[in-house]
Amino acid sequence: MGLSRRSFLGAVGKAGGYGALYTTMMGMGLLAAPRAYAGPPQLPAGSGAGKSVAILGAGIAGLVAAYELRKAGYAVTVLEARDRPGGRAWSVRSGSKIIQTGRPDQVVDWAEGKHAYFNAGPARIPQWHQAILGYCRDLNVPLEVMVNANRFAKLDFGGKVVTEHQAVNDTRGAFTELLAKAVNKGALDQELTGVDKQKLLGYLSAYGDLGKGYAYGGSTRSGFSASPGGYAHPPKAGEPLRMADMMSSRFWGASLIFEEIVDMQATMLQPVGGMDRIAYALYEQVKPAVKFEAVVKALRKTPKGVKIEYAEGGAAKTLAADFCICTIPLPVLSKIPSDFAPRVKQAIAAGEYHHGTKVAWESRRFWEQDDFQFGGLGWTDEANELVWYPSGGIGEKTGILVGAYSIGFSGPDAPPKYAAMSFEERFALSRRVIDKFHPGHGQELTKPFSVSWMQTPYSEGVAVGWKEEQRTTDYAELCKPDGAFYFAGEHMSYINAWQEGAALSAHEAIKLIQARVSAA
Repeated sequence: MGLSRRSFLGAVGKAGGYGALYTTMMGMGLLAAPRAYAGPPQLPAGSGAGKSVAILGAGIAGLVAAYELRKAGYAVTVLEARDRPGGRAWSVRSGSKIIQTGRPDQVVDWAEGKHAYFNAGPARIPQWHQAILGYCRDLNVPLEVMVNANRFAKLDFGGKVVTEHQAVNDTRGAFTELLAKAVNKGALDQELTGVDKQKLLGYLSAYGDLGKGYAYGGSTRSGFSASPGGYAHPPKAGEPLRMADMMSSRFWGASLIFEEIVDMQATMLQPVGGMDRIAYALYEQVKPAVKFEAVVKALRKTPKGVKIEYAEGGAAKTLAADFCICTIPLPVLSKIPSDFAPRVKQAIAAGEYHHGTKVAWESRRFWEQDDFQFGGLGWTDEANELVWYPSGGIGEKTGILVGAYSIGFSGPDAPPKYAAMSFEERFALSRRVIDKFHPGHGQELTKPFSVSWMQTPYSEGVAVGWKEEQRTTDYAELCKPDGAFYFAGEHMSYINAWQEGAALSAHEAIKLIQARVSAA
């Protein structure tokens, strides 16, 4: 019996974690790859005159929808349960209050500064996310390079700490040695001519930095046991990692293929001063239409459109509109009474969201000043999963170091485990891992704060995790309007967990509403 696609993907996920699974699914055509972007919908000026739209949620999808619809003359009202725009695109600074369900409130008391922020939500933009980058350009949101990968960052797997450049290059050397020896012994003679065989062997020797007899004995690409210097100080490569050590570690998962994932390839970008700069730029364009601390209580259908029941400042209110674009995350939406069709309610309830937890510290920038590491990610098989070094503010005395980003890169077990820990347990584990990467410096970490998406009111998770079969069932159901209700948000896209997906889903909802108005 052949191996089913589901069984194969399951095996890949167990062996290499989320990163290996993501890349494999992309290669099999199960996830969206970069495509040509035609720009936002060009709605005719004045085409929405006389029509009203209620937008639920002032995250990226809701703000984009409001921005585009208002330009076309629609009367728009945005109801947002939080006291700020951005939704899950949330940046924390000095004075910010972090509210977590079932946990003590936290008030950030870091020093003020342009780079003294912590992206509690999304923190990077791939260069092919053209919708979001287009809004940054149009709304004058300055961007800077975000260092997503740094070969000098550390990997901590099975209690062994190595640099990423050693893990990457020693793995490459070991693999190319095996392949070159197989080619040299004639294993591929049926596929290769004599000339092609020699060309391939030459390439493999250079690619893997192989030595005599196509053996890999280490490379200066992996670091030095003796660094190059002046006069009589030539460089010397260190001893390579053994294949047995590589086989027993998990760094063959997300950490070594991370840069191959289409969403993670350089160049990555970030707004100067925090990811929420995009949300605030959109908000400034639609500010008169937005009501904060407006908590939706019920969603009703009417003969003329929709009626939204909500609470604002303790008072019960209603909002009537011709149409509604609902961007509320599915776990939150599933608990709100509604007149949705039974099949739509079923689809909403079927959307399962991922855990995601971060920790951030204020500290002297010892990773730069003492260890000469600038940006990038450090990986660990412990439950905090990542140490994320800041890309902005290089050269400043202090900075904000993200000491945990537990979202499932190493497998499904770490995120719920880390989210369930107390704040003190999260901080202790994060400090311990950072001290493994930078011995003696864990004690310099101060004023930690933690955010878990699942414990954040009105979020209740990082992003939806649609299964393959749901794309033609539950997901497809929500792509259609239910009466005058339309759905948008990252969960209504094939670019889940990204602001790009949220923006593009808003574009699709807008086009459906415009087509309905034009046909009337």
